[in-house]
Amino acid sequence: MRPLRAARTQDALDAVRHAPSLLAGLELLDVVVDAARQDGDAAQPALRAAVVDDTDQLVAVAAVHAAAAGGAATASALVVPLLTSPVPYLREHAAWALRLSSRLPAAVATLSAIAEAGGFSGTLAEVTLEAWGLSGPETLAGADPPPARPDAAELGAPGVTVAQLFLHADIDGSLLHAGQGDTGGIATLLVQLGDALLADPRTSRVLTLSRSHDGERAPDDPLAPGHHYLGVPLPGPVRHAADTWPLRVPARRGLRRVLRAAGPVDVLHLRMADVGSWAAAEVARELGIPTVLTLAPDPHALIAAREATGTLTRATFGAADHDEHLVFRVRLLRDLAEQAAHLVVLPRPDLDRDLRDLLHLDPVADTRPLSVVPEGIDLAPLDRAAGEVLDAARGAAVRPAAAAALAALDALLATLPPGRRGLPLAVTVGRLHRVKGMATLVEAWASDAVWAERCNLLVVGGDLVHPTDDEAEQLARIDTAVPRAEAASRGLLLAGHRPNGTVATWLAAVRHGRPGLSAQGGVYVSASLKEEFGIAILEAMASGLVVVAPREGGPATYVEQGVTGLLVDTTSPTALAGAVASALELAAAPDAAVRADHARALVAERFSVATMASSLAALYAEVSRDPSGHQS
Repeated sequence: MRPLRAARTQDALDAVRHAPSLLAGLELLDVVVDAARQDGDAAQPALRAAVVDDTDQLVAVAAVHAAAAGGAATASALVVPLLTSPVPYLREHAAWALRLSSRLPAAVATLSAIAEAGGFSGTLAEVTLEAWGLSGPETLAGADPPPARPDAAELGAPGVTVAQLFLHADIDGSLLHAGQGDTGGIATLLVQLGDALLADPRTSRVLTLSRSHDGERAPDDPLAPGHHYLGVPLPGPVRHAADTWPLRVPARRGLRRVLRAAGPVDVLHLRMADVGSWAAAEVARELGIPTVLTLAPDPHALIAAREATGTLTRATFGAADHDEHLVFRVRLLRDLAEQAAHLVVLPRPDLDRDLRDLLHLDPVADTRPLSVVPEGIDLAPLDRAAGEVLDAARGAAVRPAAAAALAALDALLATLPPGRRGLPLAVTVGRLHRVKGMATLVEAWASDAVWAERCNLLVVGGDLVHPTDDEAEQLARIDTAVPRAEAASRGLLLAGHRPNGTVATWLAAVRHGRPGLSAQGGVYVSASLKEEFGIAILEAMASGLVVVAPREGGPATYVEQGVTGLLVDTTSPTALAGAVASALELAAAPDAAVRADHARALVAERFSVATMASSLAALYAEVSRDPSGHQS
């Protein structure tokens, strides 16, 4: 009898092995799974060899998923033993991949133990147990029945109801928590966008959903027209985004209750492949709410960039994937896109190329509705802040909030030694997270004597007293570069997170200077590893500051090189130092005021939040009329 052959599976594995990039190989995962399904038990030898191939861990991952889908015998022989493997990434992928198999009694106890242990692996085990029809944590918790969902007649207001979500932040209309933990630019965006949407007659209600712990969020009546901030109750202490995957079940339960109580909701806008979007998409599918997805190449761009520099290879992919859940996030974003009734993308210098190369989406052949919608900012607070800073410098009275913001900045500047008070400021604003490059910026500044002597460095963001793990990591690196006790004497000012209104005032003060404390002609620096668009960079430009920004991603679509700012490789300290030096020269040039006016006019014309809201309001109205889209 001739032995069974698995040509399809071997060919598919070879295709992954010889793919020109990690992303191209990831795109072939379904091909390997389908081949194993067709080959059945005959695929076992090829899959067995691939699973143990340490030299190509991407192929090993593909083989685990294919083995789980290749029939009960293959899954039992190759995947179930991996649940107790000493190799973390194989163990984790086995727990997830088994959702593709029929129920295997021999694996239930181990999967249940993994789920009970928690963490990201526990979340994946929960997914498999749910797929097998076993009682999950949500059922065992005995969730209360949700409140009755109001119908449209109860609302009495025309126009679309839009829900927008960012679960990893405490979002309120005052933006008091901006720059703290994971509350970054997206919180500012959702607040300003929600208000701007209501100015469009096509929108009657905006529901901004974010986390709420232990009933801390005051109740709101979501049925009235207006912008409502609704808390999704989550158990336990606040976690930063990377550790929130185990909250999928309580997040799903909380989102279901909130959305049912606030209904009818016409459209739900999701913006990233995180646990909030994952849970919200499940609830939206259950409740029949169409979704819109802002499709950004995350973590795709990060994978491509690290592969290009050699820091991520096929031989190291498994460990990186275990730490950062790269495969899962790529697949989750694909699933969210497939469910969405409409896709939104942000401008990029070569958008069609990035859609094809990073997201494997053909902008010509793909029939899914897709719109390019730039993000936008509200210029009014920035213009007001600029006027108040100039008024205060002349001794005129200003609003109490502006006076308090300037007093807080002056108190920081007063800690500088007298010899450094005649220097301009380089300012950066954002979360203290490695992706934002705050520690990298401080290290580069501290190690370049010429740069450090030309300006003081003001870092705005993070919780300095009770930092999250991510913030603590960045602060530790900053303290190593410049010990905290020496920071002010050397020109480094750590301000911690500040409300959005305070930041607007400070940006204006960086440009115009503070009498006797800092010189005019300061600059803004973003040292982010990646920036899909860059709300804080736009705000700095609208404030008249010359900006330094990453050359990859969205900023390249609006920063004019050598005119309004400098685009730079932010991974290079030398390049970053050179760009800041050039930015300081631009800010001190005779035509600086003309270029500042040009930058503000550009932002006002192309990137106002009102323009963004108008585009999205039209899109939401279209989706609400025809929600079928491409939902699956």
